[in-house]
Amino acid sequence: MTLIVHPHFHKRYTGVTRHVETVVPALVKGSNSETRVIGSGLSDGLPRITWPELLRRARSEPVVWHAHRNNELLAGLMLKLLGRNVRLVFTRHTSMVPSGFTRLLARSADALVSLTRQVAEAFALPSTIISHGVDLARFHPPEDRDEAWARLGQGGRFGVGVIGRVRKEKGQGDFIEAVRPLVSSYPDWQAVLVGLAKGPDLDWVNGLRSGIEGRVSLAGEQSVIEPWYRGLTILVHPSYSEGYSLVHVEAMASGCCVVASKLPYLDTLIEDGRTGFFFEPGDVKALRELLDMLMREPERARQVGRNAAEEARRRCGVEHEAHALDDLYRMLLGR
Repeated sequence: MTLIVHPHFHKRYTGVTRHVETVVPALVKGSNSETRVIGSGLSDGLPRITWPELLRRARSEPVVWHAHRNNELLAGLMLKLLGRNVRLVFTRHTSMVPSGFTRLLARSADALVSLTRQVAEAFALPSTIISHGVDLARFHPPEDRDEAWARLGQGGRFGVGVIGRVRKEKGQGDFIEAVRPLVSSYPDWQAVLVGLAKGPDLDWVNGLRSGIEGRVSLAGEQSVIEPWYRGLTILVHPSYSEGYSLVHVEAMASGCCVVASKLPYLDTLIEDGRTGFFFEPGDVKALRELLDMLMREPERARQVGRNAAEEARRRCGVEHEAHALDDLYRMLLGR
């Protein structure tokens, strides 16, 4: 039996962390291979392997080491020195042009994975495009969205917000500027930022919230994120650049109406006007007009959310991703 190992050498909980925690259980369930994780910062329920066991087995068994960061790929190169049948897979998660060092490391992998065509083009190395899926048992619409929102204790009847770490490049500033003149017109709506904000980023966002602090709340980083997707009626994703964000798919699967900056890969995921809405990155006026329309017609927002949930159930389950990865692992080992 082939041993598949997904390492996680990062202290902070990120989108990559959430990806590993999602795809590993799907591989365990849907593959004939044995899938484990190694490292820190992951939930306790995942199947793990210790370094002594891994080093012992790498000398005698086929092993696929699937890295997601440079340091993990470096560790895989060391592991490959011990085992003749160790194969390295490296996933590129961002559409930013990689450094020369990253490209050098990536060339040492036996297979490269890009999340989207945009990521593959920026990577500029031969790769297989395999997009992320989500666990549809975790991310699904609530039975009653009004009640789900009320349980979050943010106030108002409807929620509109951004999920993700608070940074200028993530676009939360555009969201605040867009919603600032709207909150007084729509008292039933409460805006919220869900995500880590600290240091200069916290000072920056608090400055933008000045005067409307009560209508744009900071929920902070949330270890359990599903209730926020189930409570929000509108999920805004105003990022300027993104390789592939799980937030879009998780929000769609949860029945949110997604209003997103039009990043290059999103037109393959969202149908504008039916399963979500687009605006050009940085266009605060266009974002404000969309939010004005949806906050004025909350039932339209919820219908778009229902359409999005149906689309996500049809083609965005993590099982599709796990199946594609399993095929790649089998190809590498000649099975």
